[in-house]
Amino acid sequence: MKDSDRERFDELLDDVVATLPPGVTELFEEKPLVVEDRPTLEMLRELGMAPIHRDEICGLHSGPMGPQQVLDASGDGDPAAEIGVIHIFREGIVACAGGWTPWRERDEDGTEIEGGGEGLVREEIRITILHEVGHHFGLDEDDLEALGFD
Repeated sequence: MKDSDRERFDELLDDVVATLPPGVTELFEEKPLVVEDRPTLEMLRELGMAPIHRDEICGLHSGPMGPQQVLDASGDGDPAAEIGVIHIFREGIVACAGGWTPWRERDEDGTEIEGGGEGLVREEIRITILHEVGHHFGLDEDDLEALGFD
């Protein structure tokens, strides 16, 4: 990703985070929001995905879900032992939004479809963050799809 696109994305991200409910932004103090261009090869291996799909992933939640605690070997429990993070990936989000440049075309049925542009990138950032926060609270893909965060 070009530096100018990275800066553009990060400005949109700052705008989106500023509009999120306080409960969501407070979560980032406990479970950091990490922004990268794309997932690492190690992340893809853990997901069982081929490297060719690395630009299709918008986000990834790691670590315990919600109130789960990670027990150490003594069984005493140390909730800080594995905090985890919420990753969002610039290239996947921009691709999912249709790119930086707005476009319109007709599908095979003649229905006009559109995509791209800063507004859709901004919306995809919001959806991705809320999707990954949903995983933190134990929601699965079906739950998130039903809520419109797919």
